[in-house]
Amino acid sequence: MAHTLVIVESPTKARTIRAFLPKTFRVEASMGHVRDLPNNASEIPAAHKGEKWANLGVNTANGFEPLYVVPKDKKKVVKELKDALKDADQLLLATDEDREGESISWHLLQLLGPKVPVKRMVFHEITKEAIGRALDQTRDLDMELVHAQETRRILDRLVGYTLSPLLWKKVAWGLSAGRVQSVAVRLLVQRERARRAFRSGSYWDLKARLEQTALPFEAKLTHVGAERIAGGSDFDETTGGLKSGSKVKLLSEAEAAALKAAVETAPWRVAAVEEKPTVRKPVPPFTTSTLQQEANRKLRLSARDTMRTAQALYERGFITYMRTDSVHLSDQALTAARNCVGAMYGKEFLSPAPRQFSTKARNAQEAHEAIRPAGESFRTPKDTGLDGRDLALYELIWKRTVASQMADARLTLLAVDIEAAGATFRASGKRIDFAGFFRAYVEGSDDPDAALEGQEVLLPSLAVGDSPLCRGVEALGHQTQPPARYSEAALVKTLEKEGIGRPSTYASIIGTIVDRGYATLQNNSLTPSFTAFAVTALLEEHFPDLVDTAFTSKMEHTLDEISTGKVSWLPYLETFYKGEKGLETQVQQREGDIDPGISRTVVLEGLPCVVRIGRFGAYLETKRVADDGSEELLKATLPQEITPADLDAEKAELLLRQKAEGPESLGEDPETGEQVYLLFGQYGPYVQRGQVSEEVPKPKRASLPKGVKPEDLSLEDALGLLRLPRHLGEHPDGGKVQAGLGRFGPYVVHDKGKGEKDYRSLKAEDDVLAVGLSRALELLAMPKKGRGGRTALKDLGVPEGSEEAIQLFDGPYGLYVKQGKVNASLPEGTTAETISLEQAVELLAAKAASGKGASRSRAGTKAAAKPAARTSAAKTGTTKAGTTKTGAAKAPSTRSAAAKAAGATTAAAKKPPATTKSGRLRASAVRVIKPAAS
Repeated sequence: MAHTLVIVESPTKARTIRAFLPKTFRVEASMGHVRDLPNNASEIPAAHKGEKWANLGVNTANGFEPLYVVPKDKKKVVKELKDALKDADQLLLATDEDREGESISWHLLQLLGPKVPVKRMVFHEITKEAIGRALDQTRDLDMELVHAQETRRILDRLVGYTLSPLLWKKVAWGLSAGRVQSVAVRLLVQRERARRAFRSGSYWDLKARLEQTALPFEAKLTHVGAERIAGGSDFDETTGGLKSGSKVKLLSEAEAAALKAAVETAPWRVAAVEEKPTVRKPVPPFTTSTLQQEANRKLRLSARDTMRTAQALYERGFITYMRTDSVHLSDQALTAARNCVGAMYGKEFLSPAPRQFSTKARNAQEAHEAIRPAGESFRTPKDTGLDGRDLALYELIWKRTVASQMADARLTLLAVDIEAAGATFRASGKRIDFAGFFRAYVEGSDDPDAALEGQEVLLPSLAVGDSPLCRGVEALGHQTQPPARYSEAALVKTLEKEGIGRPSTYASIIGTIVDRGYATLQNNSLTPSFTAFAVTALLEEHFPDLVDTAFTSKMEHTLDEISTGKVSWLPYLETFYKGEKGLETQVQQREGDIDPGISRTVVLEGLPCVVRIGRFGAYLETKRVADDGSEELLKATLPQEITPADLDAEKAELLLRQKAEGPESLGEDPETGEQVYLLFGQYGPYVQRGQVSEEVPKPKRASLPKGVKPEDLSLEDALGLLRLPRHLGEHPDGGKVQAGLGRFGPYVVHDKGKGEKDYRSLKAEDDVLAVGLSRALELLAMPKKGRGGRTALKDLGVPEGSEEAIQLFDGPYGLYVKQGKVNASLPEGTTAETISLEQAVELLAAKAASGKGASRSRAGTKAAAKPAARTSAAKTGTTKAGTTKTGAAKAPSTRSAAAKAAGATTAAAKKPPATTKSGRLRASAVRVIKPAAS
C-alpha cells in the first residue's frame, strides 16, 4: 500500500509526530546522522586504504572532498529506511531546521536515492497545528546550509586530526585538540593562572546592629572622617596590597578594635537618607545559551544534561526547538503568554503592550523563535504530567516566557548614612513597590553570594536627625578571594560573548573537555588539570592563533558568511590549511622543534621541583643526593585532588619527603598484627593494611569517603574502613543487611540470597561506620531512583556472577533496562510485563558489544564489580575523531585504560567514590601523611 514516508532523527520525535499525521503517512527515525567521515581505519573503504589522506577522511589534494561512510551501527538503519521507501509515493525529510538537520536530510537523500518526489518539511515545535502548517509549506533542501555545515565539519576534522597526533607525540597519548575546545580549555587555564598568581590581602571593617522604633537593622562602616574604608576591590590581586594610587584608609585589627570601642558608647545620628526609585524590566525568553546558563545556575544541570532534557521536551511536544539564538516570539506565543499572565496573575501584571526583544549576541542565527512552551496555549507546569528534571526545566522555560510579557517591576533603593564618633556607617535597603514580573521569574546570577533582585531588604522609617539605638558593634577581618573558577554557566556566557563556537555545540565541548581529562567538574566549578596547562602552553607557543579568542571568533564569523553565500567555502579551506602559512605546513615545520621533555613539563613558579605529565597523570620530579653520594631522580605522584592553583612549595615538599621516607604507620591492627598505613595515590588518599610483598601483592585497601580529611583520620576509623562491609542485621523479609563503601560512595545493601541484592546510597548525614539497621531499613524502603531522578518501574534481579541489579525504567525515548552505567532500549513489542531478566541480560550485552557504553562500565552479566573494589573498564581500540555538533576533535584512538591500570605502581589505590554523599568519620589528631609511590 502506497504511503508517504516521513523521516525524522529520533524514535521519540517519530512517535510524537505520528499522532498528528494521517494514517497514510509512515514515520521512521534515522537515529541521527546516517553518514559521516570515517572514525577509524576499519571504516575506510578498501578502495581508499592506500591513500595518504584516507585517515584524515578529507582529500586535501582534490578540492577537500570529504570521504563519507556509513558507520557499522547505522547500516541496519539505512537498510530499514530503504525498505520503507520502496512502497512510498512521496518522501518528506523532517529533520531539525538547522545546519545539522539540513545536513542529515542531504545525507539521507544521497544514500537513499529516492525515485519519488522529495520535499523538506520543517517546523520548530511538534504540535498538531505546527505539523499541519509544515505539511502545507514544504520546501527544497537549503544547500547553503548544507555547505556551511560541511565546511564546519571539514574544518573541525582538519584541526583535530592534524593537531591531536602532535599532542600524542609531545605530551600524552589519547589527547585531543579542537577548533573551539582548545580555546575553551585556554580560558580555564588562564583563570587558574590568575588564581595561582593571586595574593590575598587583609582588611578590617565594622558592622553595627542598630534599632529604630523597635525594628532592628544593620549598617556597615564606610568612612572614617573623610577617608573611605578599603574594601576587597581596592586590592591588587598580584601583590596582596592596595592598588597603586588608591586613596582609601586600610584599617588594621588594632584600629578596628579602637574604633569599635569608640562608636559603641557614642551617640548615633542619621546624617543622610536617599531614596532612588528604579525600574527593572524582564529579561528576554530563552535562547540555547541562556537556557544552559540559567539551568546551570538554578537547577545545577550541566550543559549536556540541559540539552538532553530540552531535546526530550521538544520531541515530546512540550517546548519549541531548543537550538536557537533568537529571542523573538511569534504572535501565537505572545498571545499565549499574555493569556497566562492575565489568568494567573491578573491584568495589572500585564505589560501595556506585547514585548519583543532583539538578539545582541555576536554571530546570532535567528532562524527560529526563542525557546518557549509549545502550542497556541501554554500548559502550566502542573498540567504537564512531567516530573524530575523534565518538570524543573519546563517550569523554568514556562516562567521565563510568561515573565517576558509582564509589567516592569518598580523598586525603591534606600541608602541611609549614620554617623558616630567621626565614623560613617551605611545601611542599604530595597523596597518593592510593585512586583511586576518578579511574581513569576527572577534571573539568577553567576555570583553565588549575590542577592536576587526580587528579595526585599526592608529598613525602618528613618529621617535626618534621628538617633537610632546601638545594640552592638562587631569588628570583622576579611581576606580577599582569588578570581572564581568558571562554572559551566560562566564559561558558556564567555564563549557566547566572544563569539566562539555555536551555542548548540557548547554542551558537547564542555563534555569533551571533562571526558578528556582537561578539567574536572566539582561543586559546579570547572578546574583545569595539569595536562590542560601543558597542552595550552604548547599551543600558545607554537600555534598561538588557534587558541586566540579573536582569531577563533573571526573564523566563526567566516563560517557564518559561508552559510549565507557571502564567502566561498573552498578558497577559505585552501587558505586555512595549505600554503606557506597553512596549518598543515605549520605542523610539519614546527614538529621537529617541539621538545617532548619540555612539552610534558608544566612550569609553575615557586616550586622546589618540576611538574611533569606522565603516562599515568601528573607527578613531581626533583633531583636529590642518595646515601652513597650519587644524584638520583625522585618522583612523587600528584593526587588528582591537588589543583594547579593549590600546589605550593609546602605541599610539593611534603609529597616528595613522604615519597623518599616511605609511609608512616597509623598503628597496628590488633586482629592481624599488621601495620595500617595512610597513603596517597593518583586517585587520592586511602588506607592499607600491611605492605606490598611477593607473598601479598594486593594488601587490603579502602578509599577515604569523599569529604573526609586525611589528617583527621584515626586508627579506629581506618580499621573500620578496612573491615567494611559491616553486617547490620537481618531484613524483615529475610536476608542480611550490610553497610559498605563502593566506587559510588557509601551504601547499604539488602542481600536477598541467590545473587539478588538491593542497594541504596547513604545520605550526606549518614556515617558508613555508624549507620544502624533501622536507618538502613528506612533507606532500603525508599523507591530506587535512576539517572535524572527517575524511579525504576521494577527490579528484574541480579544476573548470576554479578552484584548489581538490572532495573526497568521509562525514559524520554521509551522503556529501557539499566545495569550500572549501561542502558539498553526495549525492542518494539516488548512491554514492562513481558521483559525477563534473561532478555535484559542479552540486550545489555549486545549494547556493550556495540561499543556504546561498554567503555564506561561492564555490561551484561559482568556489569558490576564488587562495590568496595576499584573498577577499571578497559577502553581499548579506537574512538571517534572529529566532531558532530562541536568544535572539538576527538582522538582517533585512545590508549587502553586496562593497560594504564596494570602499569600503576603499588601506591595506586582504588579510585575514591565519585558520589558527593559520603559518610562522616570521627576526627583525631593531625598526623603527617605519607604519599604513595609514583
